[in-house]
Amino acid sequence: MAEINSDNTIVGLDIGTTKVCAIVGKKTDSGVIKIIGIGQTPSKGLRKGVVINIDEAVMSIKRAVAYAERMSGVKIDTVYTGIAGGHIRSYNSNGVVAIKSLEVAESDIRRVIDAAKAVAIPPDREIIHIIPQEFIVDDQAGIKDPRGMSGTRLEVRVHIVTGSVTNVQNIVKCCQKSGLTVKNIVLQPIASSQAAIMSEEKDLGVGLIDIGGGTTDVAVFVSNAIKHTSVISIGGDHITNDLAIGLRTPFKEAEDIKKKYGCCLTELVSEEDVVKIPGVGDRKPREIQRRLLSEIIEPRMEEIFSIVKDNLDKVNILPMLASGIVLTGGSALMEGAVELAESVFNLPVRVGKPINVTGLKDAVDNPMYATGVGLVIYGFENTEDDNLNITPTNKMKDDSMFSIILSKMKSWIKDMF
Repeated sequence: MAEINSDNTIVGLDIGTTKVCAIVGKKTDSGVIKIIGIGQTPSKGLRKGVVINIDEAVMSIKRAVAYAERMSGVKIDTVYTGIAGGHIRSYNSNGVVAIKSLEVAESDIRRVIDAAKAVAIPPDREIIHIIPQEFIVDDQAGIKDPRGMSGTRLEVRVHIVTGSVTNVQNIVKCCQKSGLTVKNIVLQPIASSQAAIMSEEKDLGVGLIDIGGGTTDVAVFVSNAIKHTSVISIGGDHITNDLAIGLRTPFKEAEDIKKKYGCCLTELVSEEDVVKIPGVGDRKPREIQRRLLSEIIEPRMEEIFSIVKDNLDKVNILPMLASGIVLTGGSALMEGAVELAESVFNLPVRVGKPINVTGLKDAVDNPMYATGVGLVIYGFENTEDDNLNITPTNKMKDDSMFSIILSKMKSWIKDMF
């Protein structure tokens, strides 16, 4: 088994509430990302995106990585991993500096980024991302890369994502106990957007809603820049729990029933459809109308979409979503999810699956793999500048953060042309 080559092979590790998924991607000579390995196992030790049992989480990670190693023939020792959970907080910030030599240099960009992130952050939180939205030179706005431009005043607008120090450390500890080095931690909706959203959609304005097991992650892009992110502590497991209680059946059986027969809109279900429900203990299985399932599922899915809508209304960003909404995550596959979302948001909605990859494309052609594939894509876009080698007691270095920002600027310019 060959050692992992960080130059042309990247591993994305999606540590979710319901599953742990390791995806191995390799960049071909033509620059296309080829998926060469997938490893997936049920997740244990996490709740709502947060580690609650390190030993169980480590076992899940090891299993997923072992499956991916066997399929790809690659020894996995370095990963890009995602993070979510109710502890995530994000906000927009501005920074302004005078241009020293009347021409924007990298030192000016460094100073203006430092000015933008000079905000009070509680000691129990750390910065996960600082993502530039646009630069302004004098009165000229909408600049993606200001280097070399003439002016006297440089301003930047950035999106800052922070997370709980302990929760970030626990994710890293789980990976390290699994024998892995974490090259970078990426907010899950940002990773998902790399795989499931097209550049044209990001330019026009698009919202990504990633409905995971324990959380629902949101990211909004306008003019090819991220404008808003948030994490809501409700996900597909809440739907399963509703079914388990309403149908008086074990959680695992309720999950299987949801996947096979679940529907988000009661009006789409025929009154003649019936479903067999396994009994609890020594009780016999029984049959119920499938419409009853939908009557349990629809209110919870509508609640999730309504909370997201209220979240976007508070920052007055919903009118900017000219391209509509993209749904990812396992629950996005449920029948009626698109139609229900369209009725709540009054916008066009589609299901987002990984795009622009080859190899095991059919195997990852599912919204539940958007985060894992997105982590691989993110890794390739930042591989030259993103070597953070994070440890539980070591936050991102300023130099590394600045390199990531420059890398983001390069990818913006690439998107524009």
